[in-house]
Amino acid sequence: MNTENQIHLENFIEHLTLERSMSDNTIEAYKDDIEKLIFYSENFLGDKNLETLTLDDLSNFMVWIGQLNLSPKSQARILSAVKHFYNHLINLGKIESSPAYLLSRPKVGMELPTVLTVEEINALEKAVDLSSYEGERNRAIIEMLFSCGLRVSELINLKIQDINFEHRFVKITGKGNKTRFVPISSIALEYIGYYNEKMRCHLIINKENKDYLFLNRRARKLSRVMIFTIIKRLCEKANINKHVSPHTLRHSFATHLVRGGANLRAVQEMLGHESIQTTEIYTHLDDEYLRDTILSFHPRNNPKLIFPENHNEIEDL
Repeated sequence: MNTENQIHLENFIEHLTLERSMSDNTIEAYKDDIEKLIFYSENFLGDKNLETLTLDDLSNFMVWIGQLNLSPKSQARILSAVKHFYNHLINLGKIESSPAYLLSRPKVGMELPTVLTVEEINALEKAVDLSSYEGERNRAIIEMLFSCGLRVSELINLKIQDINFEHRFVKITGKGNKTRFVPISSIALEYIGYYNEKMRCHLIINKENKDYLFLNRRARKLSRVMIFTIIKRLCEKANINKHVSPHTLRHSFATHLVRGGANLRAVQEMLGHESIQTTEIYTHLDDEYLRDTILSFHPRNNPKLIFPENHNEIEDL
């Protein structure tokens, strides 16, 4: 990697970290995307500096990306990273206009998220061994993810002072350090109380970790990997064969709200989505739900509503 491109990359990462407040995972993904662009420019475009790339260069780069068998979703993210990068160069005064401005976005099919039924959520919680040291903590974790629709990063960074036990809401710091307030169920509060009484209050917690709600045996903040592991093991015990992650509980939270008739704007606020379009995916209905709805409510599926006088004769045919 030539020196100028290396400096551009480092400045871009600093911009994403300090000015955009993006998550570590997003920053790492964008870094990888721009490194692909640098590799392409240095190996296929005669070692060009990124400042000098043209629309044709970037179009050819996206063609090359398409040949790497990446999914449309991954290609769309790379395009987004490239556009962010060149907007950053404009703000720095390095270029006057973005060569990426006219790049077209690859088509991304809608992927319907995996959703757990209420019965499956209950089975997950019943699979928790409450006689174990971490049992009450793990049950509280499942309930918090499902009842409040938290991202896993929001869960592990949740602090005791973020929970208002009296008015029953939780303050959540989400992407970009944006704060939102979400109601918390009485069940979740009850489980948190059990966890505090049976595990947390017995830990010797240092100053660095004392504010975090969920801790491990060594009184340290839980990791993302640990949350994934907890849920995977509980799914195995509960015989749930779906592909389940912590985010599945967030999907389930939103889907059940929408199906129950919740206002989409309210769901958007509780999830912390910047755009309503992101929330609209939860308006999906699975085939069975759609079929039951039509059979139950459409008048053409109820002979009594079509011919109320002789419906008995119709049923006998």
